[in-house]
Amino acid sequence: MADDRVLWPGRSFLAGVGGTAIGALPAAITGISIDSRSVEPGDAFFAITGDRLDGHAFVADALRRGAAVGVIAADRRGEVETDGALVAVDDVLAGLRRLAAYARLRTKAKVVAVTGSVGKTSTKEALRAALSGSGAVHASVASFNNHWGVPLTLARMPKNVAYGVFEIGMNHAGEITPLTQLVRPHVAIVTNVAAVHLEHFPDEAGIARAKAEIFTGLEPGGTAIVNGDNRWAGLLADAAREQGATVIRFGEVADADARLIKFALHEECSAVTADILGETVSYKIGAPGRHLVDNSLAVLAAVKLVGADLSRAMMALQRLEPPKGRGKRHTLRIGGGAATLIDESYNANPTSMRAAIALLKQARAEGGRRIAVLGDMLELGPESPALHAGLLGPLTDAGVDRVYCAGQQMRELWKLLPRPMRGSYAETSAGLESLVDDVRAGDVIMVKGSLGSRMGPLVEALIKRHGEPSSGR
Repeated sequence: MADDRVLWPGRSFLAGVGGTAIGALPAAITGISIDSRSVEPGDAFFAITGDRLDGHAFVADALRRGAAVGVIAADRRGEVETDGALVAVDDVLAGLRRLAAYARLRTKAKVVAVTGSVGKTSTKEALRAALSGSGAVHASVASFNNHWGVPLTLARMPKNVAYGVFEIGMNHAGEITPLTQLVRPHVAIVTNVAAVHLEHFPDEAGIARAKAEIFTGLEPGGTAIVNGDNRWAGLLADAAREQGATVIRFGEVADADARLIKFALHEECSAVTADILGETVSYKIGAPGRHLVDNSLAVLAAVKLVGADLSRAMMALQRLEPPKGRGKRHTLRIGGGAATLIDESYNANPTSMRAAIALLKQARAEGGRRIAVLGDMLELGPESPALHAGLLGPLTDAGVDRVYCAGQQMRELWKLLPRPMRGSYAETSAGLESLVDDVRAGDVIMVKGSLGSRMGPLVEALIKRHGEPSSGR
């Protein structure tokens, strides 16, 4: 097998997970999987026990699909009916973490970690694109930012990449610390701190302190990049300095190290002029939104800090496109015309909801209406009713014509909507399916809600009824 396809030599893999081989150990591992449905030939399949499913029930299936080896808990061996190669460990997730730590130890890559209440995934994707012109980049897929997603991403990191980019999330205090200490970033970015997961925190300051945990894993001499425009910038900076880090601020604030000088927001892109660590630059971002403008400052600062090429990074940002569920645009065919669908369905909180409403305001409704389709924002605690009701102002300012609401929390907003703005209300997103027939040519429809509110199926229903999206955004 060609060396460039080998992720882990068999013996290194065994040492990394700290296990015992049962059967013939494969000479090489070419990938890591925790889902038997997507396993590839040559993968090591980790039988992780999750909240709903136990991976041990799928080991035999994974091996039949071509997995080179299954990693199981030693005390579950009797439950796994297969003659294929196995590695037994004390705990499967712990074995994955050990392999992740080994992957971090063997690489010479410059590593950047990203957290924040809003914008983690889009910033991670912008970093992936911006660094790719300067060398091979390994980054998290989707939003693999939790207790299994981070070690899985690390364990999949090839030895010889130039850069590693990791997204780190949390919804409770103490969750970021073990993940950042596994990743050991050279640069750690906090995009912002906002009223997210308030159900699990006494106040927003508690969220800020939890986000600041990312600095506890910084490599010696590492750098913290914090949002200078955020009210918690001082707390974050102090926490970073306590870890011996250099602090870089980004934003419009006068003393920002990565400072926004001017910008222009357009329907499908933005133009930016900024000072990035003493260098004045102008560039375009290929996806719309003020939040992307702000976070691009942190991205370009990180590019300079890890020694990558700034010019190539700016060219890459020009080609940036929003991912599915995070502002991706689709063109719907309706009669002899078209409507625009803005898919923001992946997740939501008060800050990201306002950003999505601002995107809707920027969009041109050519002879049609601006329509907001909103699902509950979850995990907001006692402040939830007020935070949902508080969306009326942004919706009105954005000139939104119709609002569709789904969920018990969104009822607080629905009760305040002027009658002409009311589209429809339902207890669940499934109850808003009349929207599929209500849209007209010229409309711009934005769909957003927390993942648990299941707004994604509405997006899929609109696309299914009105044709596949165009090849553009």
